[in-house]
Amino acid sequence: MELYFLHQLYSKFLDFFSFFISYEKVVIDFSSPNIAKEMHVGHLRSTIIGDSICRLFEFMGHDVLRLNHLGDWGTQFGMLIAHLQDKFPDYLTVSPPIGDLQAFYKESKRRFDTEEEFKKHAYYCVVLLQSKSPDIIKAWNLICDVSRKEFQKIYDCLDVSIIDRGESYYQDRMHEIVKELEERGFLQMDDGRKVVFIPGCSVPLTVVKSDGGFTYDTSDLAAIKQRIFEEKADYIIYVIDSGQSVHLQTIFAAAQMIGWYDPKVTKVIHAPFGVVLGEDKKKFKTRCGDTVRLIDLLEEGLKRAMDKLKEKERDKVLTAEELKAAQISVAFGCIKYADLSHHRINDYIFSFDKMLDDKGNTAAYLLYAFTRIRSIARVANINEDKLQKAAGTTEIILDHEKEWKLGKCILRFPEIIQKCLDDLLLHTLCDYLYELATTFTEFYDNCYCVEKDRQTGELHLSILKVKWNNCLTPQQ
Repeated sequence: MELYFLHQLYSKFLDFFSFFISYEKVVIDFSSPNIAKEMHVGHLRSTIIGDSICRLFEFMGHDVLRLNHLGDWGTQFGMLIAHLQDKFPDYLTVSPPIGDLQAFYKESKRRFDTEEEFKKHAYYCVVLLQSKSPDIIKAWNLICDVSRKEFQKIYDCLDVSIIDRGESYYQDRMHEIVKELEERGFLQMDDGRKVVFIPGCSVPLTVVKSDGGFTYDTSDLAAIKQRIFEEKADYIIYVIDSGQSVHLQTIFAAAQMIGWYDPKVTKVIHAPFGVVLGEDKKKFKTRCGDTVRLIDLLEEGLKRAMDKLKEKERDKVLTAEELKAAQISVAFGCIKYADLSHHRINDYIFSFDKMLDDKGNTAAYLLYAFTRIRSIARVANINEDKLQKAAGTTEIILDHEKEWKLGKCILRFPEIIQKCLDDLLLHTLCDYLYELATTFTEFYDNCYCVEKDRQTGELHLSILKVKWNNCLTPQQ
């Protein structure tokens, strides 16, 4: 049986596929660094996996809310604000030079641990912060702004868009949570704390500490309730490391017990992930044993990518602007793909040499395949409009076995997307793209796309258009 109009069939397949999708409001919680601390390699997976899951749901037309649950509240801010007041007493009128917030945090922590008067003042600043004293709020905003600018550098490199909605966002809602739990009889006293016991969970949630303060449990309860009732989420995904599994399952169980959501109506899941390892198969650290800063990792990626491009003598054929663009695409594309191509649950070994290799299941290989497709259209002197016209008028009859193989591979795309939507395991998509790229290479080696027989050329270009636009567009 001959396969006619492959692109029309593929398009109809996608239409048929999307017909069964109920478009939803999806809330995805990912990245979530702490204010006043630098993003490190531990934030890499949550940021990359979370952003990719967002792109997957957006690609299918869902309404996606990307949330950054920043650690921007708590006792540590009492320390930081107290230290700010001591070091820069005129901070209300003169912007303090605290660019190195990590060092600033370490110094404030040292004083908190060793100076009793400073510790008392820090606790007093926490009280003022919680009561929203204008001067203290300004100090808090100054500190948060410095961190956000540093975080944004990372997000810009990785092309990640995300909305900051930290613990501070839920402060007023926490009082309402405590009131609701008390009125409904869910709170119990336990050694001075107000806790919630959940059947089947070994550890209760501490909602109010013995000193009257709130906890991560309180803010997480407030967050899940806000996402269900105010955002009206149909699906909530927490892209957080495996170490938080017990905590999150307890939060989910509590929310169900309280009656905030029915799992048959609202889907709430944890998408855990393993850790990044070094070549020694231990947690990835610097030579002196420190945690690797994420910005340093990305800068090293840029350096390695440029070395690779020069090794391939791309600097001799590309303009300075083109070379810079290629460097960014290769560096950050390879880092992201190396993460995504491993099973999300598993740990993986971080290796620049492997991820920059242009052979095997790597971003470098896929970029090479994508570039080859683009070059075919360029050599054929055919632009997007002409390609669109050819794809709409060319009768596609597949004769060669490599045409059939590529066509069948393309048609599996919706199936792969659906599987990724179901289990959020993106290595499946990476494996598929690698198979697609290798199948294309076989097709390219056996079937001319630019030749004297115009009809045959347009047939092959039409096939490439489907692959180019729907499967291998880098932004997707």
